[in-house]
Amino acid sequence: MYTDGACSGNPGPGGWGTVMIAGKHRKELSGGERETTNNRMEMMAVIRGMEALKRGCSVDIHTDSTYVMKGITEWLDGWKARGWRTASKQPVKNVDLWQRLEKSLDRHEVNWFWVKGHSGIPGNERADELARKAIP
Repeated sequence: MYTDGACSGNPGPGGWGTVMIAGKHRKELSGGERETTNNRMEMMAVIRGMEALKRGCSVDIHTDSTYVMKGITEWLDGWKARGWRTASKQPVKNVDLWQRLEKSLDRHEVNWFWVKGHSGIPGNERADELARKAIP
């Protein structure tokens, strides 16, 4: 799975794109919102891709968002332990999407891979194109 988010202004109108590849099968998803942030669109790309899976499976998620990747792999447990507060005791931003993302990952074996954006990786480039086209 390759995911990307885009925003025209931050906040502003934004879009997300997801490219899912399994063997010979390929599925592309995208959507947008009129008033959002880039981080929310990055998260929605992963959420909507994971929610589209019909049964539990092993998923390699490729994202250029360190926010999403570190949020899930490094920060989430601490946020939850502190009642959805950051280490500096501030409320976690986008808590609604963090909870939805965590739930979407539950029944899957997930491997996270950070990719450099706009570096010629076909899946990431296509997810970026889908995200940009989905901006309302």
